[in-house]
Amino acid sequence: MAPDSSEAAGSETAGSEAGTEQPRFILYLNGADYARTLRQLTLWAHHVLLPVYGREVTSSEPWCSRWWEHPEAVAQLHGLWLAWGELTGPGSGMCGPANWHRDYLGPVMTALRDPSGPFAGCKPGSHRAKEVPTVDAKDPFGPPPP
Repeated sequence: MAPDSSEAAGSETAGSEAGTEQPRFILYLNGADYARTLRQLTLWAHHVLLPVYGREVTSSEPWCSRWWEHPEAVAQLHGLWLAWGELTGPGSGMCGPANWHRDYLGPVMTALRDPSGPFAGCKPGSHRAKEVPTVDAKDPFGPPPP
């Protein structure tokens, strides 16, 4: 089910002090790094996650066909993908896949597909952007604006 390319299993990385590569969470990326990581995440989601774990879309379990336009979904799915790489990749323990299912897949998919979750209001073929909650001040404890 996975594409032949290793892109669906790989992740964007950054060097660490020890010289080993460490995955970087997508919310810390921008520009070309964000776009490249989102593409890799999309390949994994469309070729591994959804064909195996995608369930029927209902009003009680919504899904947005443009999930990448929901920042919460991108963040949640990226975390799920990073855990997938660590728990099912080369060198992972034999219990890794079971732990991934129990500790990551279930909670993430439940949160995303909750009727009041990020896809609330989205229907098959119909994306609805969410309004960001308002705040009275961006930095309420910083210096007053000029």
